[in-house]
Amino acid sequence: MRKNQVAVVGAAETTELGIIPNASQLQLHADAALNAIADAGLKLSDIDGFATAVETPQQVCHYLGIKPTWVDGTSVGGCSFMLHVRHAAAAIEAGLCQTVLITHAESGKSMIGKLPRSTPPDSLNGQFEAPYGVYGPPSMFPIPVLRFMKTWGITHEQLASVAVVQREWAAKNPRAMMKDPITVADVLNSRMIAYPFRLLQCCLVTDGGGALILTSADRARDFPRKPVYIMGTGESVETPMVSQMETFNSSRAFKTAGPLAFKEAGIAHKDVDHLMIYDAFAHLPLFGLGDLGFMPYEATGQFIADGNTRPGGKLPLNTNGGGLSYMHSGMYGMYALQESVRQMRGIAPAQVPNAKISVCHGVGGMFAASGTIVFTNER
Repeated sequence: MRKNQVAVVGAAETTELGIIPNASQLQLHADAALNAIADAGLKLSDIDGFATAVETPQQVCHYLGIKPTWVDGTSVGGCSFMLHVRHAAAAIEAGLCQTVLITHAESGKSMIGKLPRSTPPDSLNGQFEAPYGVYGPPSMFPIPVLRFMKTWGITHEQLASVAVVQREWAAKNPRAMMKDPITVADVLNSRMIAYPFRLLQCCLVTDGGGALILTSADRARDFPRKPVYIMGTGESVETPMVSQMETFNSSRAFKTAGPLAFKEAGIAHKDVDHLMIYDAFAHLPLFGLGDLGFMPYEATGQFIADGNTRPGGKLPLNTNGGGLSYMHSGMYGMYALQESVRQMRGIAPAQVPNAKISVCHGVGGMFAASGTIVFTNER
């Protein structure tokens, strides 16, 4: 894909975030979609491309009353929406559609109209992981994290500092779920969930959603909002067990998607003004900094503990508060994308001064998938 040929012209989250017991998951999709459409100054009838995950495209399109000529139902976990952005940009460039709506919503806390998730017994996970008690994030993540800590000398205090720094960002965000300051001691004294993770190192469980609207860069000039251009994109998937048990194999999805996006955008690490790394649990920013090539893995813990990613630091990271303090309805990628767009528009609650390039890096499917988008506000 050629860089800066497609732009985000509409972006919005659901009217409410947090606990929303009076709206079903499908209604949250609609709320986010209508907010994004209003943000772009469009009508539902202007949408001719659509993408979503978990809920099927036909279900959401029927509810909204739209009839797109291009659809994408790619569902690979929390980074699905990064992949949707990539696919939509390619479709727009190919002339398959003009205006793409991407939606996400989950009733993760209230469970109103939420589709059940299951692990089929004949799947790879069902055959080789679930029978041994490895089932879901709290039991799957600790194994590679402990290996990461042992291999690269990451301390418990450094891991705890991720949650502390992201709470500092959340304190600046009126829509964040958790705003009260915390210390490393607070994190390490919070309730143990699954070693080495304590409660404050685990993502929130909330309700909410978000939506994006993409169109060509040439058309974007006529929209009311400042366009946010897509410089580069990358994606990759692999078997979850490979990602878990061969955590530092060079073929892992994380280490594939990021370099693809950087190469396509034609940027170096020094060019990045703002960074979003999917943070379902506190270890992921450490993984992401290493996987994206910002620094060696052994330097990631100290880099965050030294304050380099906090407000005023040299590399602003997860500036909405992240999944640890902002919100996390189950598949967080859409909210990371929303923050990157806000930063590029210059309207984020904790705005990074003079930010021109934002990298948004997502993971999904228990480390089995990854997507990276590079945004810019300059063409």
